Amino acid sequence: MKKNNTFNLAEELQKLPDQPGVYLMKNDDDEIIYVGKAKILKNRVRQYFQKNKQHSVKVLKMVENIASFEYIVTNNEVEALILENNLIKKYDPHYNILLKDDKTYPYIKVSVNEMFPRVTVTRRHLKDKAKYFGPYTSGLAVKESIELIHRLYPIRSCQKSFPRDTGKERPCLNYHIGKCKAPCNNMISREEYDSYIEKVLDFLNGKTKDIIAELTEKMETASENLEFEQAAEYRDIIGAVKKVSERQIIENMAENNRDVIAFVRENADVVFQVFFIRGGVITGRESFMPECTPDTDDTELMTDFVKQFYSGTPYIPKEIILQCDIDDFDLISSWLSQTKGQRVNILVPQKGERHNLVNLAKENAKVVLERTGNRLKREYKQTLGALEEIKQLLGLDFDLNRIESYDISNTQGFQNIGAMVVFEQGKPKRSDYRKFKIKSVIGADDYASMEEVITRRFTRYVNENSGETQKTGFDKLPDAIFTDGGKGQMKSVQTALDNVGVNVLVCGMVKDDRHRTRGLIYNGKEYIMSPHSEAFKLITRIQDEVHRFAIEYHRKLRAQKQIHSILDDIPEIGEKRRKALMAYFGDINAIKAAEVDELAKADGMTAKAAEQVYNFFCGIK
Repeated sequence: MKKNNTFNLAEELQKLPDQPGVYLMKNDDDEIIYVGKAKILKNRVRQYFQKNKQHSVKVLKMVENIASFEYIVTNNEVEALILENNLIKKYDPHYNILLKDDKTYPYIKVSVNEMFPRVTVTRRHLKDKAKYFGPYTSGLAVKESIELIHRLYPIRSCQKSFPRDTGKERPCLNYHIGKCKAPCNNMISREEYDSYIEKVLDFLNGKTKDIIAELTEKMETASENLEFEQAAEYRDIIGAVKKVSERQIIENMAENNRDVIAFVRENADVVFQVFFIRGGVITGRESFMPECTPDTDDTELMTDFVKQFYSGTPYIPKEIILQCDIDDFDLISSWLSQTKGQRVNILVPQKGERHNLVNLAKENAKVVLERTGNRLKREYKQTLGALEEIKQLLGLDFDLNRIESYDISNTQGFQNIGAMVVFEQGKPKRSDYRKFKIKSVIGADDYASMEEVITRRFTRYVNENSGETQKTGFDKLPDAIFTDGGKGQMKSVQTALDNVGVNVLVCGMVKDDRHRTRGLIYNGKEYIMSPHSEAFKLITRIQDEVHRFAIEYHRKLRAQKQIHSILDDIPEIGEKRRKALMAYFGDINAIKAAEVDELAKADGMTAKAAEQVYNFFCGIK
């Protein structure tokens, strides 16, 4: 096992307290690789380092990478459980099961706790005596339901507080178009208004049979009275009610609020399916694909999912039905009950109605896994698989988790700019992209421009990690730098890195005679790859992306007239002659080296203009 130079394992194990708490395992780079909780820290942490202990493959691999550990003491095991969840979300440790999707779900709130209640959407389930419906997995479904409620019933949508705001303003537009009865001006009694709210509650509870019957009767009456537009309106509302109610077609006899959780797995791919049952009706479902290692057993998988899922959701039902057992059953049950404020039952049914619900959730998870399996495998090949190919090709002994690529753009002799793109795990991370205006280089000197960009970028890295400057996103070190060019660009990058004192692998992405990606240069050797390989395709995507980003930035600055061409500083040279010179010579360096008679051959150039260009670059006044 690797050891931190300042870390003595035996001494640290002796110091462990016999109290509950959370422990954080770290690797040689001081990265947190695992977070766990313990009823007695001393006993739990020591178990990892006992050779006679029968550890799983996952734990054995983890222990090999532990260089040090820290711990945080808590008052009790429930506090440790909560802290463990928070730290896992914060650090994303490699050996923990990671539930990436921690979004909160929308609810429909009926504020029966206030005078003249409103119907709104919220993502917070508060203990405020209002009625909540959900959670809904589709924000669009929530929006459609609320819009339909306001078409059905003339209830207010304003944020006025009653009785404080009664009579302060005239009725709003909704009153004049028949969408509100203006309780703000006492145009409706509380009894009549509350009768509308009761119907809203019935609607949200899925009791739409009476609503449809009432609307059908109104439609038929309007039709008999030849009020066809009104009849068509009722017809459309009936269709909308049926559409909303069709989302709740799976019913059971119990009126409890329940969550049903099941999963299927194939190697490292896992899909969890959660059914949300509210008032005896499945109101929604959601799929999750947590990250885990293939040797994680089912019990640990379910345990970690339950802990992370319910630490991030605003609502906990009275009953949670699981596919398999979980560790720390009593502890998790106690924690959920404390959080909800009433008893929460966790069940693992073996037969009956609840078991059928688990099977239904499992079948849905299987469908999701089958549907996404090919996509996931394809995505893996294109990203992590491609990185592994590059790693093997170059003979590296470390992973290329973060790649930064740089390019210089100086289209048509304009001021140089630099672009940096980032690929993490084989995917572009656009939030880390950066742009540079070249400050120290005049003219189209790509090598000097590249050296300036790398110097500025990694000087910021050094300063931000030393605490000298505020962090702005340059505090990460890449595993490799891919330059959009050959040995010249690589030399500029290496020179800048040496000057700053940073050690990073540098590769050049080289192109063929047709300006298409050909391969990589590393340590003076060119590695040619099959154009059909995933490694080749990834390098091509990186090269195309950094080039696109550089050109896009350059064009934006030119459009905003924030940069100009050095040719614009020469008398007798306007936009037409500048473009003609660039079209004839190709780049600014060729123009600098040209004689007067050669300069005069460009379209629109006179002898006087050619002489001005020649004198400008030769320093002749």
